[in-house]
Amino acid sequence: MTRAVAPGPTVARGMSSPAPRACSGQDRRAARRGAAVVALALAAALSAPAGAGTFELPPGCSGLLTVQAKGCKVSHHYRCASDPEGDQWRVDFGQHGAYFASRIDFEAQWVFSVELGPGTRQWLAPDPPEPASLSALLDSGFDSYDFRLRKDTGEVTAVRGFDRLTGRTVTIDGIALRETAFEYRETAADGTQLGRARGNEYVHAGMRLFFSGPSEWEGDDGFLPIDHSPVEFIFPGEPGFLSTEPRYQCDMLMSRGSGADTALPATLPATARSEEQDHDL
Repeated sequence: MTRAVAPGPTVARGMSSPAPRACSGQDRRAARRGAAVVALALAAALSAPAGAGTFELPPGCSGLLTVQAKGCKVSHHYRCASDPEGDQWRVDFGQHGAYFASRIDFEAQWVFSVELGPGTRQWLAPDPPEPASLSALLDSGFDSYDFRLRKDTGEVTAVRGFDRLTGRTVTIDGIALRETAFEYRETAADGTQLGRARGNEYVHAGMRLFFSGPSEWEGDDGFLPIDHSPVEFIFPGEPGFLSTEPRYQCDMLMSRGSGADTALPATLPATARSEEQDHDL
């Protein structure tokens, strides 16, 4: 599952995150308030005209990585000083501008996300029955999870699934990534299935990020194939860093009358984990 890949996602190479600290209830409440402050600053930054198509980072935040991906998508990964150690943010841009932002923690859990159009916000509920763990995946090759997501509307959903290393290493733009296989289901409080996804993603241990890969998302007409695999990794100081203009397959999407910003559900858990809900939820 892609975590809301901040380097997302799912999900930047060669960077290590500090070990996470144990958080008390007061710390979690402070972190939640901090996420809201950053989200408001992000929304304000995105509503203002950006010079030369450049993403303006929220105050107190530093950029880590820009990922140009298939399917007319570009994502920016960054960290903010007000967040707990190990947390990372990601914001996604499509043909029509920014449409999704998310925050993950050191274990690539989907901590917070916001749909930038309607402004719907979503948090990871405390005390999950089985927390997602990037460390467990990297150590054992497998991680299963069972957690709850709470929206600002009061709706609570359950997400259950797994990530598994396939043993395959894929090199993209000079960056070696470990391939994963994933599957998950999201259900309402009454057990009604709201979504189901399966496929492959890529993970980078040093960046502690998931990146999207070829996957299938179940809809009313069966499974829909989607591929937001990375094409370019752009680091600070390199041409194209923080550019808001997606580069790949945009003409193809325009010919189909569909924008990249509507290609994926905005509530997928990323590996929130990878990049779409990279669990790149």
